[in-house]
Amino acid sequence: MRAGTAEVLLDLREIAVRFGAVVGLGGVSFCVHQGEILGLIGPNGSGKTTLFNCISGFYRPQHGEVRLRGRRVTGLPRHRIASLGIGRTFQNLALFSSMTVRENVLVGAHPLGRSGFLDHAFTTPRARREAAVAEARLAAVLDLLDLAAHAHRPVSALPFGTAKRVEIARALIAEPALLLLDEPACGLNHSEVEDLFVLLRRLHARAALTIVLVEHHMGLVMRLCERVVVLAAGSKIADGPPEAVQKNPDVVRAYLGVAAEHVRAA
Repeated sequence: MRAGTAEVLLDLREIAVRFGAVVGLGGVSFCVHQGEILGLIGPNGSGKTTLFNCISGFYRPQHGEVRLRGRRVTGLPRHRIASLGIGRTFQNLALFSSMTVRENVLVGAHPLGRSGFLDHAFTTPRARREAAVAEARLAAVLDLLDLAAHAHRPVSALPFGTAKRVEIARALIAEPALLLLDEPACGLNHSEVEDLFVLLRRLHARAALTIVLVEHHMGLVMRLCERVVVLAAGSKIADGPPEAVQKNPDVVRAYLGVAAEHVRAA
C-alpha cells in the first residue's frame, strides 16, 4: 500500500536519546503508514535498535514522542505498548531454550491477558476464556509460519532459521498492528533469507500487516520494502523509495565509502 494513500499508524516526533556524552538519537522524525513495509537501515551504531527500543518501551527518550494511531505511547510500560498493537523481535534470539516452541510462542500472548493470579489459581471462567483464545491464536500462527510440526520440540533442538521463525511467531500471536523486526536475516544462509522474504510477503498480504524492518542484508531490504529510512550517527539522512535511497550520495558516504553498486546489491 502506498504511503500517500494510507493513514499514519506510527508517528515518531523528534526522538532524542543520549547515553552520557554519546548521542544515540539526535531528534529523529518520520511516519509509518498503515500496511506499509518500511526498511530502517544504517551503519552499525547509527541508532536503529535504539529507535526500536524507544518505540517498544524498552527506552524512554529524553526528548520527543512516539504516537500509535495518534495516541502518545511514550513512557508506557512495555506490556501496555504490546497490548496496544506493537510486536517486535530482537537482534539476538530472545527465546527460552529449555521451553518448547508452543510454550515460547504463548509467552507473546501474555500482554493481552486480563486475568490475575486468583483467576488462574481457581480456573475462573475468565481465565478459561483467555486460555482458549490464546490456544486458538497459537494454532493459527504455528500453521502460518509452518511451525506446527515443531510445536512440542524444545527450542534448543531447532535449526537456527527455524528458531528465528519461532521468535516471529511469538511477536505475531498477539495480532499486532505493527511488527518490528530487528535483523531477522542475521545468521541465515541464502536459502533461509529467500524463505524469510517469502514469509514476510505472505504475512503482509494475508493480514495487511505493517512491518518495520531493521536489516543489513541490502538485497532483502531492496526487494521487500516499499520505503527506506536511513540513519547515520543518530540522525535521519534519507527517506524514500529504495531505488532513490540506494543512489543517495549521503547514504553511500555513511557506509564508510562503500561503492554505490555494493550498497545496491549486497
